[in-house]
Amino acid sequence: MTESENQKPPLYEGPQRLFFEGRYRKLVRDLPQTIFFCPGCKGKGCNTCEGNGRLSKDSVQELIARVAMPRFKARRNRFHGAGREDMNVRMLGNGRPFVFEMQKAKRRDVDLVDLAAEIKRRSEDRIELLDLKLCERFRVAEVKETHCEKEYLARVRFDDGVVVDAAAVEQKLQALLEGPRLDLQQNTPQRVAHRRADKARERWIDITAWERDGDDWMISILSQHGTYIKEAISSDGGRTVPSIAELLEGACTCVELDVLNILVPPEPTD
Repeated sequence: MTESENQKPPLYEGPQRLFFEGRYRKLVRDLPQTIFFCPGCKGKGCNTCEGNGRLSKDSVQELIARVAMPRFKARRNRFHGAGREDMNVRMLGNGRPFVFEMQKAKRRDVDLVDLAAEIKRRSEDRIELLDLKLCERFRVAEVKETHCEKEYLARVRFDDGVVVDAAAVEQKLQALLEGPRLDLQQNTPQRVAHRRADKARERWIDITAWERDGDDWMISILSQHGTYIKEAISSDGGRTVPSIAELLEGACTCVELDVLNILVPPEPTD
């Protein structure tokens, strides 16, 4: 047997996959990051979702896919984000890092600047993509596993029936602003307990600014990765200790939340 005859055929590499990465800004509320299937019927259709199998018409993933998939002549896609914000939370500032994966892509020579502009136009300015570039598969793990501090702006409102002494609230907020960061003990929030294990986490937040806005307080917060900000404000029935509600001595909730920045650590230098 000759050497050429003894050589094994190349391994089958499967469908061609193509990846591009960048950052997305989500400029509206009520838009999930990925397809939001109905938890009741798992996408089959039921009364809760009015037979649609999903709880939102669009997602960041789909708004990208509707433009990117035809241009790359790809068949399937997956969205890999550096964490995710809640459906009703805006993602502002420098945007959230992501990798968009396409399977069976037949084209590579797509103008990514033009792609981003068309996605913004087609989405009616609901999302904006920044710094798009082709990347390799290893970037999926890097993006998903990077731990980033985050900056938030929360609109905090005291619950109905709570008697609010505005001067006292402002004094307590100023003490939080001038004091050290808050170390929290957080159990998995009740709102996600159906899909995540119930465990305790040690996290921290730092109040960096505040101002009054009518009956609400706008509070800027710097936080450790993986912190549940809404629960850090409300306490979630005592599942987050301490909480801003506890420290302000009045039941309050976060009625609006924006991610202002995701502070990606700088790449190491040689």
